[in-house]
Amino acid sequence: MGKHQLGEFEEVVMLTVAILHGDAYGFSIIAEIENRLNRSVSIGSVQTVLQRLEKKGYLESHLGEATAVRGGKRKRYFKVTNLGKSVLEETKDQRMSLWSAIPKVAWDE
Repeated sequence: MGKHQLGEFEEVVMLTVAILHGDAYGFSIIAEIENRLNRSVSIGSVQTVLQRLEKKGYLESHLGEATAVRGGKRKRYFKVTNLGKSVLEETKDQRMSLWSAIPKVAWDE
């Protein structure tokens, strides 16, 4: 096992941030997860994971411009760091290693 490990929801959030490249903020991340995975998620759970991933150095964020639509509030945008990309690639390799190790006979039962 690698030195970095992601929980399943952490992996989903990081992959979604990468998919949304440049437009990844709380509600866009939720909408993308719900649309792609048909899975309901709360803003609180997403915000908690975003903060944890940023603290680990896997994501970084910046504040966007204030908009009238949001009552002058600014969106916090996230992107995957180089370390985060490496962790995602390591996670993918681990998953693919497991999938490729399943003997064909396991599916024939």
